[in-house]
Formats: sequence, C-alpha cells, structure tokens
Amino acid sequence: MLVWHNAGSIFTLFFISRGSQALSHEESCLLLPVDSAWLALERPNNPMTITVLMRVEALTTDRLIDFLKIYWMAWERFRFMPVQHLSGWWWESDPTFALQHHIETVPDALDETQLQTWVSARLNQPLPEYRPRWKFWLLPNAEGGAALLLRIHHCYGDGVALMGVFERICTRSPQQAPVLYGALERADLGRWGRAAQAWLHSLQTRADARQTGGVADLEKVTGPRRPLERAAFNGLRLVNELSQFLIEPEDTDSPLTTPLLGRRSCRWSVPVELSRFRSAARATGCTINDVLLACVSGAVRKQLENAGLDLDEVVLHAAVPVNIRGCLPEGIEPEPGTLGNYFGTVFVPLPVDGESALERLYRVKHETRKLKKSWQPCIAWGLTSSASLLPSPVRQSFRELLCRKASAVVSNVSGTPEPRYLAGCRIMEQMYWVPQAGDIGLGISIVSYAGRVQFGVVSDEAVMADPAGFLSDCLQALNDYPGYTD
Repeated sequence: MLVWHNAGSIFTLFFISRGSQALSHEESCLLLPVDSAWLALERPNNPMTITVLMRVEALTTDRLIDFLKIYWMAWERFRFMPVQHLSGWWWESDPTFALQHHIETVPDALDETQLQTWVSARLNQPLPEYRPRWKFWLLPNAEGGAALLLRIHHCYGDGVALMGVFERICTRSPQQAPVLYGALERADLGRWGRAAQAWLHSLQTRADARQTGGVADLEKVTGPRRPLERAAFNGLRLVNELSQFLIEPEDTDSPLTTPLLGRRSCRWSVPVELSRFRSAARATGCTINDVLLACVSGAVRKQLENAGLDLDEVVLHAAVPVNIRGCLPEGIEPEPGTLGNYFGTVFVPLPVDGESALERLYRVKHETRKLKKSWQPCIAWGLTSSASLLPSPVRQSFRELLCRKASAVVSNVSGTPEPRYLAGCRIMEQMYWVPQAGDIGLGISIVSYAGRVQFGVVSDEAVMADPAGFLSDCLQALNDYPGYTD
C-alpha cells in the first residue's frame, strides 16, 4: 500500500465520543466508524473480504492449529464477530467460539492451475455471519508446497494491519519464536473527538509550511499570518480539495464498467525479482510504484484496444489505497501491531491514451506527485468512515458516487525484505486480493516479499471472464521500460 505523508482532514468531527472500553469475552463494544464502514458498503454479490494466499513449505494441520492457537488468537478481535443493532455495529463475543470452526484442511493434490480455480471458488463463498468473519484453509498436498489461504472481512483491518500481524508472528528463523504479538480489543471513540482540535491546528501549521517551504519563508513575503487568517486559508483549501474530490470526472463507459455478475475469479503471477523494477525506476527517474501503475495502464490500454474504443476519449481512474497512519495526529494514530482500517483512497488517472510506455510512465509520475501534495487520501478516509453513519438510501448514493470514479482498484503492499517462517516453516510466496467496492469489477494487487514481486488479479466474470490474459499483459508491459531485463 502506498504511503502518503500528508496533512490530515477534519473529518474526525464525525466521530462521537462514547468513552473508552476494553473488551472481555462477555462484553461488547461499538465498532469504530472506519471499521463498520466496510460492513455498510458491502452488498450480497460483493462481500468486503480480503484474501491472503501463502505457499508455506511443509506446513501441516497440527502445526498450523498449535501456531494459531497461541499467536493468531492473541489478537482479541479475532474472537469477536460484528453484529448489527439499531445503534450501529458492535463487536460481540462468539459464545460458541472454537478454532476448529475457522480451519479447514483440503487434502487434494492440486497443481497450479487447479489451485487458482479452487481459490477463485473460495472468493465466491460468503463467510458465516454467525461467527467471527475469518477462516483459514490449508492444502498440505498442493503442488509446489503447502498452500495456506485466509479470507477475512475488511472490518477487522486493512492490508497494512494484516501484514503487521503476520510480520509479528512470522519469524526470521525457523528456530525463533515470536516475541511481540497480540492486542486487546479497545474502542476509545472519545479520543477521536479529543484529538480533532489538535489535528486542525497541526493541519494549519503544516499546510503553510508545505505550500511555501516553511512558515518563516512565507512570512518574509507576506508578513506574519494571524491564526484567523491561517484558519481561513486552510478552510478555503479544504473546501477546494473536497470540491475537486467530489467533481472528479466519472469514468467512461467501457468493458471495465459492465454491470457485475457477482462471480469472481483470480490469478497470480510467478515471482519477479524486485531488483528489475528498481533498475527500471532508476533508469527513468521514477519510483517503483510509478512503474507498477504504468504497467497496469498498459495492460488496461490493450484491453480497451481489443474492445475497439476510441482511446483519445476515454477517462479511466484506478482507486489506489493509501496508508495514512504516518499523518494521523497523536491520539488517533494506531499503535504498532493493532488492527483496524487507516487508509484513504486516491483516484489516479490511467493514461490509457498514451501511445508509448514512457509517455504513460511519466504521466503516472506527474499525477502521483500531484496527489502526494493533496489532502485527498484523508478526505476519502473521512468520507468513507462516515458511510456507516448515513441512512441506507443516502449510503447507496454515496457508494455510487465514489465507485463511479474508478474502474479498477490497484493495491500495492510491501512485505518483509527477508524470508519469514510461519510455525517454523518457510514462507515461499505470499499474495493477496482486496475487495472492490460498489460496481468496480477489477482488482490488481502487487506484493513484494523477500526481494521478489508478484502480481495478482481478481475480476468479475462480466468484466473479465479469465484474468490470466490481463495478468500476462501487466508482466509483458515491464519489458517496455529501459533498465528492465528478464
């Protein structure tokens, strides 16, 4: 997931103080709006679940159960399920919780093609609402090494939070045991209101500094700014940023915006050396993220060319999740190792009309640099968080407003640079797929782990019956950049 170090937004004012609570197994507690939003935004044919796939060498069912019992269950949230009441969504203890309800062993000896079909089928199965919404499947006899699949509802945490969990419980050595892990479930909604004023003050100060290279430089030109002037300036900027966010043009009708069937399939690539991406990024003066997004643009362009669209008239965006933990003020920023959703979304224009790979790359670079200076990630985070507070008819309109601004979700998460071990077994590969809200039917995931990168694609069958071709186009686009070699 991209990291945007940026000023926050004032949308913490949505969050009502309800005091601080720590859950025990007999108690319940209200979900934070940032978490309950993913329950409010999902639909029956589009569940908001994250899917993680790992290839773990020689992992057995007994070792997995023993491992999860100690380390995974140390996060108290995994014992609770979200339950809707008139007052909102609440975490409630599962009175019949048993780890065996959340682990299934599949003894079939599946090859790579069969495994991809099998994983796709799991993506289309709903998780039971009467239990905590997560489940592991283990395929110990899969070709190429045991496959471990996890499906978990987005309300438990975002991709960065889940990667943080695995980073803590998966060690650098097979003989090493995790040292820091687990977290009690706490919901201190009052801290959001208490921190709002401090955040606004920080917002005003940092906005002046970033616009001019420093407050002191600004005062040399315009004289000292009074607090009221700064507040007015930043208030106007917020209105402008919010307006720009809401009036962002909707995507052009295309095969990517076809009404969804609710049946999804996924594919993933072989690992590619991360050093190759670095070489291409250095040779072009761009970042690795720029190269990855440009590859996606090239693959999308090919899809639209095959459909016979006039690319000069096409407007397409990718919804890119952005980790905003680093720009949250003290009191709201989550502690390391805790679960939850702390990301905004930026809508990056995909330059599908660009005729050359380098043109597409530099246009992506320009757009991402512009978005880095905006408040869009935090505005999107605040708006999304408010979804669970809206009446159902309004929430539907809000969901359509956001989802019409993108034709695909592109998510990039950095794993550990070194190999890790789960229950003493080496993790050889890891891949994940994020959900696509509303009517978005295409998701592209990019994961780096142990010095290698993998692409994953998930698509609704109406948008793309078999995403394997699109995946190949993403990889093929890499060959168009200087510095990249097979």
